[in-house]
Amino acid sequence: MHGFDLDHLRTLVMAVDAGSLSAAVPFRCLSQSALSEQLRKLEERAGQPLLTRSKTGVRPTAAGERLLAHARPLLAMADAAWRDLHEMPLEGEAYLGVTDYFRPADLVRLLARLHQQFPRLRLRTRIGRSDELEAAQHRGELDLAIVMRLESRDKQAPTAIVSPLHREALVWVGALNGNPLQRGRPVSLALLPEGCSLHRLACSRLDAQGTPYVISHIASGVAGLQAALAAGLGVACLNTSAVLGQGLRLLDEDGLPSLPPAHFILLQSKLADDSLRSRGLQALSVAVAEALRI
Repeated sequence: MHGFDLDHLRTLVMAVDAGSLSAAVPFRCLSQSALSEQLRKLEERAGQPLLTRSKTGVRPTAAGERLLAHARPLLAMADAAWRDLHEMPLEGEAYLGVTDYFRPADLVRLLARLHQQFPRLRLRTRIGRSDELEAAQHRGELDLAIVMRLESRDKQAPTAIVSPLHREALVWVGALNGNPLQRGRPVSLALLPEGCSLHRLACSRLDAQGTPYVISHIASGVAGLQAALAAGLGVACLNTSAVLGQGLRLLDEDGLPSLPPAHFILLQSKLADDSLRSRGLQALSVAVAEALRI
C-alpha cells in the first residue's frame, strides 16, 4: 500500500519550519531520537533523502521541497476534517496581534483564508512591535500573536503556546539611490524606538565591530522607517521581506557586521479548561499556522 503517515509528514514540516531537529522537539512532544526515527522512516518511504543536515540545522532537499508542497495542504485538510467532525465552529470575537515586520502579502492571504474558514468569527487585529504584542498577550489582551524574535531557539512563554512559523534573513539596507555610507564618517542609523529588537541588534553589532555610528532618525513603525530609509536619512537592518518594493537596496557589500536570522513565531494563549472557546482558539491557531507555513 502506497502513502505517507500524516504524523511523519507533520514532523517533516515542523523540522523545516523550526530550522533544526532539536528546535522541533518541544513542538512535536517527542524525544530527538524518536523525531529522527520518524524522519528516517519517512525518507525510507520516499525512497530518497528529504533533508540536508548540517551544524547550522536542516534544509529540505529538492525531493523534500516537493513533498512539503503536498504535505502542508494535506495536513491542513486533515486538521479541518478533525474540527468539522468535532463540531468546532468559531464564532464571536478573537484578538490577533501581528508584528509590523511581518510580510504584508502573507497577512492579506491569512485574513482572507480565516474569513473563508470561519465566516462567523469577528477578528480584531492589532499591528505593532513584537515586544508590545508579547506584553499584551501576557496580559490576556490578545488570543494569538505573530511576533519576531532573534533567538536561534525560541524561548518559551509562561502564558502562551509557542509555534514556529518561518525564518527570514536580516540584511542591512539603505536608499536605492544615493550613498548612505560615506567613508570616514559615522554610520547614520534610522531605527524604531529603543524597545525594538532590531534597534538593539544594529547598535550592538556596530559596537562589537568598533564601527562608530549616530542615530539620525527614530520612526514609530516599520512603514515610517521604510520611508525614512528611502529618503536617505540613514541605514537599518530589516528582514528581507520588508525590503522588497520599498525603494531600498541591500548594503551587504559595504563592510557592515553580519546579522542573525529573524524567527517569526505564533503565540497562542494558554487556557486551563477544555471549554468550547479553548478548543476553538486551538483550531484558529492551527489554521493561522498552516496558512502561514504554506
